[in-house]
Amino acid sequence: MTEKVVDDLASQIRSGDRRALARAITLVESKRASDARDAEILLTGLLPYTGQAARLGISGAPGAGKSSFIEVFGTHLTNLGHKVAVLAIDPSSQRSGGSILGDKTRMTRLARDPAAFIRPSPAGTTLGGVARRTREAMLLTEAAGFDVIIIETVGVGQSETAVSDMVDVFVLLASPGGGDELQGIKRGAMELADLVLVTKADGDLAAAARRAVSDYRMALHLMRPKYPSIAPEVMAVSAHEGLAIADAWKAMMALHARLTQEGHLQRLRQEQARRWFWNEVQNVLTEMILHDPRSALAAKRIEADVMASRLLPHAAARDLIDTFQRP
Repeated sequence: MTEKVVDDLASQIRSGDRRALARAITLVESKRASDARDAEILLTGLLPYTGQAARLGISGAPGAGKSSFIEVFGTHLTNLGHKVAVLAIDPSSQRSGGSILGDKTRMTRLARDPAAFIRPSPAGTTLGGVARRTREAMLLTEAAGFDVIIIETVGVGQSETAVSDMVDVFVLLASPGGGDELQGIKRGAMELADLVLVTKADGDLAAAARRAVSDYRMALHLMRPKYPSIAPEVMAVSAHEGLAIADAWKAMMALHARLTQEGHLQRLRQEQARRWFWNEVQNVLTEMILHDPRSALAAKRIEADVMASRLLPHAAARDLIDTFQRP
């Protein structure tokens, strides 16, 4: 792209052009070196227009009803006048690398909402149930004027730390399975949660949902809180009946306001930026080594030694770095 084309794309994004936003996200997700340079220029120009949105992470085990909740929740927010962007991270096909579930087909009503933007992205090989460029996509949606950004993850089963490292409020959805469901949720994910929502709290499951709320409150009471003076809330919700959807939003915003007032939010985002930086350092170093012909050849040889148990991974990593640094 020429500098003018990148500037035009930035202007279109700032004006709320959804097609331009989609093109920009495709650009930052591209693995081509020329696209990476253009994406960096684009994001640098848009950086002053980011950071004002409420960033929410939504996670939960498969079957917890994440997509159903987000569709009803997102529609509630757009009815309040908000602009909502949903960055939905889907499991990846091992053959094509593409998304499997396709959230636009699961959130048809929200996908048609002119005040909403849904972008499914494949998780690929990135740990934590997020795509590698989810952070950049989040910045682009903020620059486009969306004031609530929702990141929907693949679900509990991978490290949820990656999600917590890019959002202000981390919401964990749980099915009303009581003790069995509680055993299926990792302690790490529970400790990261700012709000636990027990879903499907309607009909025959209403009583089970109430019991699950009690179970989760007891479990959280035994854990060290994420913030010393703020205890996570647990609520029962129903996407089918719209039960407590408004209350869940109020709870999220009350927490967001408190984090802002007490200085936690600024420190949280600074720490997230620091970890993002060091994560990118590791990625860039890996790419530099693998794109250097001599180092790439050495990497294959050293990798074979590791696989054959002839060399420890730590020692192998040092050998590879030494090979790359050698003149």
